[in-house]
Amino acid sequence: MPAQPATAATAPRPFGDLATASVDRLREVTAAAWDGPASDCAHRRTQVTAALQYLQTFPGITWQQRWDASPLAAGTVAASSVISSIEPSQTISPGIKMLFCLRVIQPSLMAFRRNKFRDYPGQFITAQKDALLEKYAGQVDEHDARWVHRRKALFDVCCLLTVQGVALADVTPGALLHYTHQTRQVRTVLRDGKKDANQFAGIGVWNVLHRMGHFAASTPATMRAAMLRGQLSTAELVDRYPIVHQGVRQLLIDYITRRRAETDYATINNLARSLTHHFWEKIEHLSPRQADLRIDPQTYEVWREQLRTRDDGQPRGNVDEILIAVRSFYLDLHTWAAEEPERWALWVAPCPVAQTEFRGGGQRRRRIEERSADRTRVRQPLLPVLVAHIEQRHQHAKALLEQATATPEDGVFTVAGQTYRRYLSSADRKRARHEQRPVRVVDEATGKVIHVSALEEATFWEWAIVETLRHSGVRIEELTELSHLSIRQYQRANGEVIALLVIAPSKMDRERVIPMSAELFHVIAQVVRRLTRDGQPIARLSRFDAHDKLWSTPLPYLFQRRRGTSIHVTTPATVGLMLRRLCEAIAEYHPAFRGLHITPHDFRRIFATELVNSGLPIHIGAALLGHLNIQTTRGYVAVFDDDVVRHYQQYLQQRRTFRPSEEYRDATATEWDEFQEHFDKRRVELGSCARPYGTPCQHEHACIRCPMLNVNPKMLGRLAELEEDLIARRARAEAEGWLGEIEGIDLTLRFLADKQQQATRLQGLASAVGLGMPGSRPPA
Repeated sequence: MPAQPATAATAPRPFGDLATASVDRLREVTAAAWDGPASDCAHRRTQVTAALQYLQTFPGITWQQRWDASPLAAGTVAASSVISSIEPSQTISPGIKMLFCLRVIQPSLMAFRRNKFRDYPGQFITAQKDALLEKYAGQVDEHDARWVHRRKALFDVCCLLTVQGVALADVTPGALLHYTHQTRQVRTVLRDGKKDANQFAGIGVWNVLHRMGHFAASTPATMRAAMLRGQLSTAELVDRYPIVHQGVRQLLIDYITRRRAETDYATINNLARSLTHHFWEKIEHLSPRQADLRIDPQTYEVWREQLRTRDDGQPRGNVDEILIAVRSFYLDLHTWAAEEPERWALWVAPCPVAQTEFRGGGQRRRRIEERSADRTRVRQPLLPVLVAHIEQRHQHAKALLEQATATPEDGVFTVAGQTYRRYLSSADRKRARHEQRPVRVVDEATGKVIHVSALEEATFWEWAIVETLRHSGVRIEELTELSHLSIRQYQRANGEVIALLVIAPSKMDRERVIPMSAELFHVIAQVVRRLTRDGQPIARLSRFDAHDKLWSTPLPYLFQRRRGTSIHVTTPATVGLMLRRLCEAIAEYHPAFRGLHITPHDFRRIFATELVNSGLPIHIGAALLGHLNIQTTRGYVAVFDDDVVRHYQQYLQQRRTFRPSEEYRDATATEWDEFQEHFDKRRVELGSCARPYGTPCQHEHACIRCPMLNVNPKMLGRLAELEEDLIARRARAEAEGWLGEIEGIDLTLRFLADKQQQATRLQGLASAVGLGMPGSRPPA
């Protein structure tokens, strides 16, 4: 969608053409434009007279020409810095504002934003006498957004109409996009690198105008949807890079078009980049007269050497991927030329990439797997530190919000040994007339003002995202695609309900179901509770897939947050930035995190490692992770004990040897009963066993030591009894000198402490939460 200023069908002149009006005429119009007592009218006449007298000091026939000749027009000087010639204690800023409202002057955006006009939207809307603009103001008041964002939506539209010199009826989506981009440039200058200088303006304006039906029905519902490019055509993918030879350019377009029918957009995007940018663009740079695909060995060797280095000078890690794409390109032309010689035979040439160049590929893949395993080994021991930091932050923010909400203004309270004072700024007092007051406190030790509501919101989603990633092992794209419809339940014949999480098809285009642990179920329940706490259903949103460049159908996504005037689905980039900031915060007190970065995929690798190393057969872990090939899962696992690997390799070989072909038929009623009976047999005194179906107990029922035991929090008392008994037995063993018995009891006590910690944590989770399970739709 092109971004260009609006064009006025009819110049908006609510009081006629005032371009060359006299000072007296403008004084009369100013007095009549706004209601008020006679004293206010007289004061407005004085203010506009001072502004006009200032402009008369510059050459020009019209007031616009005089304005353009003044330093105010360039935006280098604010009107508030020019003293009124009539009232030395005042500036000409109020008079300039009224000249803008009356359409006497059309400023540039820089000149307008250099000034800070008080209540500009109110005065501007009153002066325009535009029914459509007044309707817009009414729609803004009804818009579901905070007061500060509603006020900004009014200001943005009035600013746009002023600087582009149009009425609201002339505003198009392209005009609003032009205003947005121009505002970002102006803010960069005025805000001088401050954190909000790069924010987008006009988002609320877009939402309101779209809801009013002002834009065409085909216009995207949000500004973000309008600004994000969808899928490029094959010609656009190739033309991103300068190709001199038009015949080769068309060949690349035809080749990629044929390949596009059999694969996804992300793969085609990478293929186009490899063939067009990394290969042919570089070949033409080395050999400008290259007219076909027959590349001489010297040119190829130079290109091959340059390929090792990226454009930014860093070593390239995907050399094999580019070479494979080039070799496949040549070989595909050979094959297709036999089928369609009239189309492809002209371009057949010897492939410059020899098969011998891929020797050592297995060794290179092993090096990659080793680096991945080493990365997991480094990060796995640090995961409890990250989790503890996030939980502590969330619990502290939650307690701070509860205490601050119950404390009156300027009241002092203490949380976790720190003293805080309830704080209300002057801006908060203004907002309190329109919406609920924000919760802010001042840390008495540092004097720092904390927006507690925003802090609690941010820490909750940090906790929810990290807990979901580490307890489910899902990919980051799969996390952002989780919706209310992903929650399922299976009820067994005995009434037991098993909670399931349905993972939508993503990388492998394959749906899978994950049984939810107590911790994962608690996280999902808390997310649903937060999204439905106002009594409304979870908002249905469209999610933009950054890989396929497509918008999804509206769904009740779980990981969604309100940002300003709109609600957005959390993006993978946002999650990555959040994790980076958390690692930097922990590095301030934990040296192991210095220079360390944890990505969302690290949680998946750690999850796979813990599954296999805790005793779960690797083929079942592959099913939970959504891997089609068990070797992929093995590449994810950073094994710490060689015995575990050998044991499960033997286990899998035995299973494959003795597995009868009848296992692939449909289960009978008897087999289904045996499957359900398996879950009954997993119940033990202290809780339940999590061993997979069809596997015997591998730890000889030494449940305290078994990592597959999930302790029921109700059995904490029994664990205390076992601990007392073990301590008594250890005292007896010390008295008798039974050193082997002492060693065994100490090991059991360590496992017992872990089980007590796990059960205590589960006991501290919130009570049952109604997930609002979506029922089946009635037939149409």
